[in-house]
Amino acid sequence: MSLSQYLSSRIKSVKKIMARRHLDAVIFSDINNIRYLTGFTGSEGTLLVGQGESVLLVDGRYTLQAAGEVQGAAVSEYKNIFAGIEKAAKKLGARKLGFEAGATTVEAHQRLTGELKKTVLIPLSSELKLLRARKDKYEIATMKKAALIASGAMAEIIARIRPGWTELEAARQFELEARSRGADGIAFETIVASGENGALPHARPSNRKIEKGDFVVIDFGVRYRGYCSDETCTLAFGELTVAKKNAYRATLRAHDEAIAGIREGVAAASVDRLVRDVLGKKYSRYFVHSTGHGVGLEVHEAPRLALQSQEILSAGMIVTVEPGIYCPGRWGIRIEDTVLVKKNGCEAITKLDKKLTVIE
Repeated sequence: MSLSQYLSSRIKSVKKIMARRHLDAVIFSDINNIRYLTGFTGSEGTLLVGQGESVLLVDGRYTLQAAGEVQGAAVSEYKNIFAGIEKAAKKLGARKLGFEAGATTVEAHQRLTGELKKTVLIPLSSELKLLRARKDKYEIATMKKAALIASGAMAEIIARIRPGWTELEAARQFELEARSRGADGIAFETIVASGENGALPHARPSNRKIEKGDFVVIDFGVRYRGYCSDETCTLAFGELTVAKKNAYRATLRAHDEAIAGIREGVAAASVDRLVRDVLGKKYSRYFVHSTGHGVGLEVHEAPRLALQSQEILSAGMIVTVEPGIYCPGRWGIRIEDTVLVKKNGCEAITKLDKKLTVIE
């Protein structure tokens, strides 16, 4: 299939939602959803998907770009966005208009209500939550390439990194290496957290020098053609204590058993529960976040692999598995791979071996 065929299929999925909710059109303001549905890579726009045609509204900065990128929707330039929406809604005959509840501010809703006096606005939340969760073949191939670039770049850094490097130096070297291999950029600020900094799940790299005896948590990802990768390795520098070795083994076992348990039809919450059961009483109190999340055009997407999650995993979903142990003021461990859910199992698309790597 061509990209235009994939885009057409995605628009059809929106129209199925419209049919179930008896809507004339849906308005999208989330730029990632707009890219997913039309191919538009700009940073601002508004898309109206109607029963027949669709219209992408952009300002003068993006008119030419949108004309060259957008497929399956007409491009219309606006001077005032709310007047533009009113005009497009009237053209589409939209008397009942759905909108993204999670992406629409109170102010925007008030403006829409004032402009669209003859239109009923219907908030959509759960209906759109999993819109991008199941990846098509184009997305899967793109995300595999992103993961390959990131894993290869990090393998190069692991071969070079030594005690005495700062966290910032390691992060910068990864980003340079990833771009040299074809990445468009990084998916999020690279985390390099050594020693006591590793106990902070979202630590920012600092000028702290890596020392012998440290665990170093490196959480990294790239963007490639708009799609993200996400992977974490924890490196050991020099000889580790028995306690640290045991903690790493426990984290790796939780990671491995969770991946072994992922397949179509499995409850996302059960994967999180499995990780906590494997970590047991000794370690689970030091596991302070959920087991994983979807990845795609954003590094955090639906579904969530968390105890509170209501989602059931489906073939085509791409999710992370990232158990961790964080000992405040001392050290941290996280092991993360991104996997493609399949009917009878899953496939890891991130490539680094997660066995303990010791750097002297």
